[in-house]
Amino acid sequence: MKDIVQTPDAPAAIGPYSQAVTFGNLVITSGQIPLKPDGSMVEGGITEQTEQVMANLKALLAAAGTDLERVVKTTVFLADMNEFGAMNAVYEAHFSAPYPARSTVQVARLPRDVRVEIEVLAERH
Repeated sequence: MKDIVQTPDAPAAIGPYSQAVTFGNLVITSGQIPLKPDGSMVEGGITEQTEQVMANLKALLAAAGTDLERVVKTTVFLADMNEFGAMNAVYEAHFSAPYPARSTVQVARLPRDVRVEIEVLAERH
């Protein structure tokens, strides 16, 4: 059975989707962009944007009863692959070995013209 995860500690969905869902012991987040929980955009470049995305993911995972340690797969969408190194430095600071599987792709455009969007698949405790 699919259950919806909602928390005021991450930005509300800006379309017809859920912040995250659980299915059995899995947690699947929607892609998180660098919006603050109040819906405003974080100031700054790729480093600040990635930090906000990670904060949003942590909040969603906590609301679902898990954390970054239980993430098994991530997908990172970048507006510019030249920003991979800066994004990766922030990403690496939030995950520890053994790292989750990951795909990173450059896309033509992201919602609200942000620099980064990340979604995760995790196991609940």
